[in-house]
Amino acid sequence: MSFSWTPHRFSGSALALDVANSVVLRHDETRRIDRFEAPAQLETFPQAAAEFCAERAIFGDMVAPAPDNKGNFLELREATDRYFRARVSGDNDDQLLADLLGALARTLHGANGANGLDVATAHSVLRLIAMPDPERMKVCRNCGWLFIDRSKNRSRAWCDMAVCGNRAKANRHYRRRKEEEAP
Repeated sequence: MSFSWTPHRFSGSALALDVANSVVLRHDETRRIDRFEAPAQLETFPQAAAEFCAERAIFGDMVAPAPDNKGNFLELREATDRYFRARVSGDNDDQLLADLLGALARTLHGANGANGLDVATAHSVLRLIAMPDPERMKVCRNCGWLFIDRSKNRSRAWCDMAVCGNRAKANRHYRRRKEEEAP
């Protein structure tokens, strides 16, 4: 399958969320796509993140995790998703936080350099844990990705208005037209 990293893929507003969102349709086992399963995807992600990620000024150029730390990095990605998804739903599970902190420790311990994607992701996770407005983190109503709502009135419902927002609005329009046409 042909794939390229685009600005939409970095709509989480934090590197850690963009990494967590690298699993598409996470909760649909039949259609789930892990973008990091292909080694080339993981190799090109840091360069794309340096171009498109909201935190690019903080982390700058990054390299892919060392092969011997890839397992820890993927474990960090999954723990990040579980913890922040639960936090958005109001479930402040101490065990999920402990799992996340353990994954952070293993990832940082196995890191091969300060400019690795694994190190930058770990730092981004720590920044999110300490986020002053945790209620700004949301789950996209369309695709289920995690994102930070940076809108003034905190009313953002989609990770990316140009993609998910338009899809939701088009779907609503389609349903409304079908209802009007029904006898």
